[in-house]
Amino acid sequence: MKQYIIDLKQRIAVYIPVKEDGIDKKLADFINNYPERAKLKIMFMRETEGVYQFGTKRVAVKVENKGIKIRVGGGYLSIDEFLDQYTPVELEKLERKDPLKRFSEKVAVQKTIVGAGVREVSPVNGSPKMH
Repeated sequence: MKQYIIDLKQRIAVYIPVKEDGIDKKLADFINNYPERAKLKIMFMRETEGVYQFGTKRVAVKVENKGIKIRVGGGYLSIDEFLDQYTPVELEKLERKDPLKRFSEKVAVQKTIVGAGVREVSPVNGSPKMH
């Protein structure tokens, strides 16, 4: 069973577009044929035509001259530029929000503090004792 779960995690998901949405079809084609799929750590989630959620960021997407453009600020970036620029930012945000990661880091810090203890030398016989 464990091996089956590992195999599932290694599989690459296929993006299935909404049939009537030309932008979604183009985005699906881009994602499904991306040469380094492992680099696509954050997926685009379609909200409505041309509007997607990318991690914590809501973005407007359009197709222009057979390329995919994503609105950022007052202009547009190509999808490659967008992924290069925003994937690390969104991954960092997700890591900070991950409750299991935060909990394990907190436990590790607490264990370090408790494990270190407070040492002081006894004035009676000079031997160290723990508090």
